[in-house]
Amino acid sequence: MDKFLVRGALKLTPEKRKHQPNEGDGDCTKEQKGTEEKRPRLPVALSDEPCQGRATPWREIRAEGLNCHYTILFSRTEADRLFQELEKEIEYFEGEFTKLQVFGKWHNIPRKQVTYGDPGLTHTYSGVTFSPKPWIPVLEHIRDQIRRVTSHTFNLVLINRYKDGHDHIGEHRDDEQELVPHSPIASVSFGACRDFVFRHGASRGKRASCRIEPIKLQLEHGSLLMMNFPTNRHWYHSLPSRKNVLAPRINLTFRKVMAL
Repeated sequence: MDKFLVRGALKLTPEKRKHQPNEGDGDCTKEQKGTEEKRPRLPVALSDEPCQGRATPWREIRAEGLNCHYTILFSRTEADRLFQELEKEIEYFEGEFTKLQVFGKWHNIPRKQVTYGDPGLTHTYSGVTFSPKPWIPVLEHIRDQIRRVTSHTFNLVLINRYKDGHDHIGEHRDDEQELVPHSPIASVSFGACRDFVFRHGASRGKRASCRIEPIKLQLEHGSLLMMNFPTNRHWYHSLPSRKNVLAPRINLTFRKVMAL
C-alpha cells in the first residue's frame, strides 16, 4: 500500500500541479486540462491526517477517480475480542440466499454472507434481494465506533466470512441503486490479512480504453477502509483467492441505504 501513500502534506509547484488529475473525475479517456497527456499519471501521492480522537493517523489512498481513507480502528486486543464475538453471534444466510447470479447463471457464493440493519430496508446484490436481520450489540458497537471517528451514520451492514484463502469475492462495484447517492462505504476487517485489489473500470478486459495499474492493499486485523465517492463509480474491487492463507477473515461493509 505504501506505493500510494506519502506522509505529510504534498507540496506541488505550479508546473507539477497542472499534471495532477482532477479529483472526482475518473474518466481516464479524458485529456487532463493543462497537459497534453491523455492518460493519468499514477499513482497520485497523498498525505496523512490525524484520525479524530485517535493516535493512529488516517492514511489517504488516491488515484484517478479513487478516494479512500485507511486506519487501524481497533487495537489488537479489542479486534481479537470482536472477532471471537462475531464468530459466536453472527447467523449467516442459508438456502437460496447462498447463491448469486453471474451472466444469467446461478452459482454458489464462495464465502458465507448475511446482512443486518434497520427494519424496512432491503439490499440487492447479484440478482438477490436481502432483508436485513435486526442489529445485535456487537455490530452496533462497531457501527458506533465508525461513526465516532468519521461522523458518518450507517443503517445496514453486509458481512462476508471467508473460511480461508480459497473463499473469495470477484471484481465488483458497490453501486447498488438503494445506496444513498455519494455516501461512503465503511469496510472493517477482522482475522486473516488478505490482498484487496482495486481495478479501474476502463482498464479491465481485452478492450481496455486506458492503462491504469491495479492498486493492491492488505487490510489488517481491526482496520477500517473508507471508500468515498466517486470510488465505486470508477473502480472495481475484489478479494482474490490466496491458497496459502489458512485462517478465516470476516469483513463488514457498512452502508447508508434508502427505503425503496
